[in-house]
Amino acid sequence: MHILPAVDIKGGKAVRLFQGEKDKETVYGDSPVEMALRWAEAGATYLHVVDLDGAFDSVSENEKHIAEIVKALSIPVEVGGGIRTLEKAKRLVDCGVDRVIIGTKALESRAFLNELLEKLPGKVNVGVDARDGYVAVKGWTETSTTPADEFLASLSGSGVAAIIYTDISRDGALQGANVEAMKIATEATDVPIIASGGVTSPEDIQALSKLPLFGIIVGKALYDGHMTLPQAMDALKA
Repeated sequence: MHILPAVDIKGGKAVRLFQGEKDKETVYGDSPVEMALRWAEAGATYLHVVDLDGAFDSVSENEKHIAEIVKALSIPVEVGGGIRTLEKAKRLVDCGVDRVIIGTKALESRAFLNELLEKLPGKVNVGVDARDGYVAVKGWTETSTTPADEFLASLSGSGVAAIIYTDISRDGALQGANVEAMKIATEATDVPIIASGGVTSPEDIQALSKLPLFGIIVGKALYDGHMTLPQAMDALKA
């Protein structure tokens, strides 16, 4: 099981959002690659990167920053945000990204997801963002009519490498992880789950580590000093 520090890129800077709201950002650094190196040097074994400009606006100039991160690090990097074409997904994989994360497009077009799974086997994760039990889309700005557990179940046996399951109500709020929601997610599908949203303390890590997860994403808690990456990793081992 991995601890995945999160690096969110917006306007070429490393930021964090509150519950995914575009206008509620905190800037933590002018260089995403320096932030990524910080986590790698602290012992991270996997990195989670999100292109927020791509997620919100479909237009982004952050691919160059992502390429710099991949080149600078020796650990695998997964990337999400605005990946809506096979061409973009292939560009990211070709530059060294370990896995691309498909969100809204995976829900809207199963044909597109299947094409990616065929062309990029083992390289495709799906982001499932839940709000009140339903899948949120378009950078969390809209809520679909699809129940999250049904969508999770539909991905079983599909060839998806992993699912990043995010409880939006907890994301960036430092309210603690929704362990019960993550338990339900692991029971709804046979695809490995990466838990995201609200992880605040070593106790959260310990609680989540009892579930059959592939990894746990940690963001604001690391940036605001609620715990260090070594503390998070020690909690995982414990």
